[in-house]
Amino acid sequence: MFSTLVKNIVSTETNNLKLLFTQKGKIYTFLNPVSYLTALDNKKLFEQFDGIFADGSILVAAIKTLYGKTVTRRSFDMTSLAPKLLSYAEKEQKSIYIVASQQDQVEKAMKIFKERYPNLIVAGYRNGYFDSEKDMDTEAEKITQINPDFLIVGMGVLMQEKFLLLTKNHGFQGIGFTCGGFIHQTSKNEIDYYPSWADKLNLRFVYRMYKEKHTRKRYIQAALLFPAKFIYEKLFG
Repeated sequence: MFSTLVKNIVSTETNNLKLLFTQKGKIYTFLNPVSYLTALDNKKLFEQFDGIFADGSILVAAIKTLYGKTVTRRSFDMTSLAPKLLSYAEKEQKSIYIVASQQDQVEKAMKIFKERYPNLIVAGYRNGYFDSEKDMDTEAEKITQINPDFLIVGMGVLMQEKFLLLTKNHGFQGIGFTCGGFIHQTSKNEIDYYPSWADKLNLRFVYRMYKEKHTRKRYIQAALLFPAKFIYEKLFG
C-alpha cells in the first residue's frame, strides 16, 4: 500500500525535464527526511501540489527498500535541478521571479546568478518575510499579474508551500518550485554549496550539519523519527 506522499513522489518521477519546464500552471516541492515528518501532519496541503521530489539519498533509499520503487534524488540546488532550470531559462529567454530568504541575501544571490547566467531574465525578487497575510496576498496577486515563467520560493517548509499554493490559487500560470535554503546558501558566495566529495558520496546532509549548526537538531530528530514514521505510513497510512 502506497502512502499519499510516496505515491505523489513516485508519480512525479515520470516527468522528464522537458515536461517540468514547459507544462504551465504547475507547482512542485521537495521532501527530505526532515520535511517529510512535517508533511505527514499536513497531507492536505501537499496533496495540492502537482509534484513532489525526493530530496535526499536517504528518502530515495527508503522508498526503494519499502516500496520497491526507484526514484531520482532531486534537490533545488546546484547538484541537481537548479542549474538545469537556470540554464534552460537563460537559453529559452524565460523569466524568473524569486521570493526567498532575507532581503540582503536575496539581493546578493541575484548578483551571483547574473554573473553565472548573464542573460537570465529576472522579472522580480523580494525577501520571504511578510508582515501579514494581507501582505502575502498582495504579493501573490502582484506575481500573478507579472506572470513570470518560473517562480522560485524559499521560505522554509510549510510557509513556502503555502505561499506557492496561494499564488497558484490567485491564477499564476507559470511554473513554481520551492527551493528551501538555496538562496541563503548562494548569498554566501556558495552557489556550489556542496563540495564534489560530499555530492559523490551522498554525504550532503553531513556536510550541511557541519556548515550550519542550526540544522543538527533537525537531522538528529529525523534520524530517530523518520524510519519509524515512514514504516508506520507504509503499514497503516
